[in-house]
Amino acid sequence: MKRLLLGLAALFGVGCTSTGYQGPVSDHFDGHRFHNAEPIEHGFGDLLRWMRTRENHPWQRVSGFAPPPPPPARVNDGLRITWINHATVLIQVAGVNILTDPVFSERVSPLPGFGPRRYHPPGVAFDNLPPVDVVLISHAHYDHLDRASIKRLASRFDPLFVTGLGLADWFAGTGARHVVTADWWQQVALPGQLSLTVTPARHWTRRGLGDRNRTLWASYWIDTPAGGVYFAGDTGAGPHFGAIRARLGSPRVALLPIGAYEPRWFMAQQHMNPADAVQAHRQLGAAHSVGIHFATFKLSDEARFAPVDDLAQALSQAGLTRHDFWAPAFGAGYSFD
Repeated sequence: MKRLLLGLAALFGVGCTSTGYQGPVSDHFDGHRFHNAEPIEHGFGDLLRWMRTRENHPWQRVSGFAPPPPPPARVNDGLRITWINHATVLIQVAGVNILTDPVFSERVSPLPGFGPRRYHPPGVAFDNLPPVDVVLISHAHYDHLDRASIKRLASRFDPLFVTGLGLADWFAGTGARHVVTADWWQQVALPGQLSLTVTPARHWTRRGLGDRNRTLWASYWIDTPAGGVYFAGDTGAGPHFGAIRARLGSPRVALLPIGAYEPRWFMAQQHMNPADAVQAHRQLGAAHSVGIHFATFKLSDEARFAPVDDLAQALSQAGLTRHDFWAPAFGAGYSFD
């Protein structure tokens, strides 16, 4: 029963509703709920099947570690990418600091004491963050949208929050004063010399019992003087990578999820595995890619560092190397000058 509750909390969201969006019908919105061009068809029965039949590889928890030096306050020339944990990445470029899907809490769940617990401290402690100017939220799942982290960021830095349609009311209770919600392919003004385009992803959302797909999931393209940066958020494989390249070009750096992918029969529609991520790297035409969304919260069945090993194998099979696409260490920063 406990395992079932954990699965419910992590993958189906049991807690307060995230309200939802009301607006005109589009190619990915039917007037009530958002949807993918390629549907994600799993339901509650499939979740029960997974909980009943899963081959669960245990993870070993790390309670403390010696982190790398904290990131600089600003990066004015070039581009610096720091992986903090899971899908939380610090992007520093043109004097602007951008944080993606910030999660610094011990658990990602609406149920106190239940739900996925972190297996590694954040690679950059919250108190060691530089000033945060912009926060990008890919979607409303608890491992990507963490209320405690959002409230701390709003209180300390008062940044601009950018998210998909439908989450404006949710942010109203966090203390965030600057929130922009946007649809796929809409542009959002950022500070300095940067511009942002909200781009598609293949995923889904839920935080409560009746709000499945009432808010939009998204990825993001950032135009910078140092080249394009693409943050995929959380996504399954699909043609959206080719569509993004056709509209916006090829990124200098792509941040691509490589974890939470087993068993494939259940996860493939919503989470890429490393081989899918290598294919996405090629579809985007990225100069470099950085793996995210692994080794932090146990959301699926693979071993903790299987994504790293499987990425190495996928790169070898594709004729690529770690120079092209790598899985970072917690807190590691990479400069692109």
